[in-house]
Amino acid sequence: MNNGHTAQGTQPPQGTGGTAERSFSELLGDCVHCGFCLPTCPTHVLWGQEMDSPRGRIHLMGQVEHDDVLTDAAVQHFDNCLGCLACVSACPSGVAYDALLESTRARVEEEYPRSWGERLLRAAIFALFPYRRRLALLRGPLRAYQASGVSGPLRRSGLLDRVPPVLATMERVAPPLRGGVPRLPEKVAARGRRRAVVGMLTGCVQGAFFPQVNTATARVLASEGCDVVIPRAQGCCGALSAHAGRAEESARFAEATVATFERAGVEAVVVNSAGCGSTMKHYGRVLREVGAPETRVRRAEELASRVVDLTEFLADLGPRARRHPLRVRAAYHDACHLSHGQSITAEPRSLLGSIPELDLCDLPNPDICCGSAGVYNLLRPEAAAELGDHKSDDVRSTGADLLIAGNPGCSLQIASAVERAGASIAVAHTAQVLDASIRGLPVSALLGDARGRRHR
Repeated sequence: MNNGHTAQGTQPPQGTGGTAERSFSELLGDCVHCGFCLPTCPTHVLWGQEMDSPRGRIHLMGQVEHDDVLTDAAVQHFDNCLGCLACVSACPSGVAYDALLESTRARVEEEYPRSWGERLLRAAIFALFPYRRRLALLRGPLRAYQASGVSGPLRRSGLLDRVPPVLATMERVAPPLRGGVPRLPEKVAARGRRRAVVGMLTGCVQGAFFPQVNTATARVLASEGCDVVIPRAQGCCGALSAHAGRAEESARFAEATVATFERAGVEAVVVNSAGCGSTMKHYGRVLREVGAPETRVRRAEELASRVVDLTEFLADLGPRARRHPLRVRAAYHDACHLSHGQSITAEPRSLLGSIPELDLCDLPNPDICCGSAGVYNLLRPEAAAELGDHKSDDVRSTGADLLIAGNPGCSLQIASAVERAGASIAVAHTAQVLDASIRGLPVSALLGDARGRRHR
């Protein structure tokens, strides 16, 4: 880690612009403690505690910087933060809370002596989730468990309430698995006249548990005239590690990803997972955090400048493929790292709004996080469950049959919370909805997931 505690400045507030390095103290000084962040912060909404608000945590960061001591209380409040970045969107002063939080968490991971239980849990999480092949090994046992029919009686028995919360959370949010993982080719050719050559990130959780989203993404891009390059050697982008303060690990993943897509020779790198895209657009900051040489930082920044979310790219490219009707009422969920981390809210709505007969509605309280937040629901399962329950209430209030989200963690978290409330809802990625419309599939192709969850 960079012990000088520097962080890349981020202007405008959403953190997508500017590459000049500013000191940690300078970034702290941007906060005027106005309080505009308070009603958007999930933990402040839950508990009403000043130190569990963004400005409260910034105050603690200043204390830690001045005293050079990480207290137990301060670390607890830093750990409570979801890193959803709603405060970044709300801040009128352009405070780079994202940079401050990642730098602070990196210091915590380097200097703070956690308990053996916490160390073991974090080690297990990060030995598994950033590695798609290891995740893929879980598909077989998980499919067998779901097919056994044990899940329903187990949940109704109340036994899950007696096991460690992290295990109960993993059981509840596990996606319904059907079929194998389709192997995508290394290149999917454009249909008709070629308009662009793009790379596609397949992701870790997305690739292992939501392969249908990647397949739909490739089909949609090809239908819109793109050659899609899917490097087989790609690994984790480093987002989960960056959000958790594992700076060196995140930088290694980032550099490997940069090298992979440099070799691919593509015009843009299209990402269909909000958390991944948000981190990849800040690769320069990821490498600066560990004091990487400036030449490597510049390479990372160059690739970052070509990273685009799928909806951002498609909206800019403009539609060419015909859209067929999808008669369904759908609610759109703003994934935090898409709306707050990348300032992308209009593009997915515009794309979905172009589908005939799709009745699209927004959720109440769209700025409040669902509680997934990377691996937050595993590290802070009680708080995450409470936020998930609030989001479930909002989803069910719309009367929608389909929930559309742009991040795999959100999809799992919300579907689990809805099911916990005794209801069910189908969940689809924006790419899947567009793919179904372009291919002329029936709405039942999107609604099958609700039936799969209901009968587990």
